[in-house]
Amino acid sequence: MNQVQQIVELADAVLGQNVIGTYLHGSSVLGGLRPASDVDVLVVSRRRMNEQDRRALLGGLLHISGSRNTARPIELTVVVQSEVRPWRYPPTGDFLYGEWMRTEYEAGEVPQPEPMPDLALLIAVALSGDHPLTGPRPAEVLDPVPQADLVRASVAGIPGLLDDLDSDTRNVLLTLARIWTTLATGQIKSKDAAADWALDRLPPAHRPALEHARQLYPNCPYSEESWSDALQAQVRPHVDRVLSDIDRLRNRTPRT
Repeated sequence: MNQVQQIVELADAVLGQNVIGTYLHGSSVLGGLRPASDVDVLVVSRRRMNEQDRRALLGGLLHISGSRNTARPIELTVVVQSEVRPWRYPPTGDFLYGEWMRTEYEAGEVPQPEPMPDLALLIAVALSGDHPLTGPRPAEVLDPVPQADLVRASVAGIPGLLDDLDSDTRNVLLTLARIWTTLATGQIKSKDAAADWALDRLPPAHRPALEHARQLYPNCPYSEESWSDALQAQVRPHVDRVLSDIDRLRNRTPRT
């Protein structure tokens, strides 16, 4: 059984008739999975899960998600339809599993409902990707996300990205390129397409760090990633330049 089918069957086993639809998003619908890509799945539910449901879903995901096996890492988000339709910001997510939290999960932490600004981006990608695994098409289940809320959600994640700049350099640079692209074009592009867009607009002095991240993205697992001292010295100046363009665009975007 492939991993996506395992995710679908797990959600159905835990939530049963409360599942309205299950949808791919992320790299799967933005140009294809890369070696370091997660499998990103959104589940739209009729009701909030109880604690027993949360523990059952978490236990199943710990078993089928990568990290300590050969499977891909899974990012699974569950949202209650009434929390996002009609749309409002910030949206509330009912459950979020990400492999980066495995240590906390294994220590007993269980995902709980919380505001999730990133849901704005996730829902927008699920809508544009239009790839239901179960249920009706996403446009029949989810409201469109206004451009102003895409901007708000994009910039809300910047402080966390900067905290990870040294430990997750490739992903941070590519994600900042995507944020810049989203604010400028209104479109959420794949990380490599966003990097190409950004590289066309950067002066030569600020390209090498992003060029390296772009080269790593298609084929290089995180475990094999390397940065020379010369490239590392260019990372922060590059980030400062991209942030200045993001700030300029952010200040021009109308608020709702």
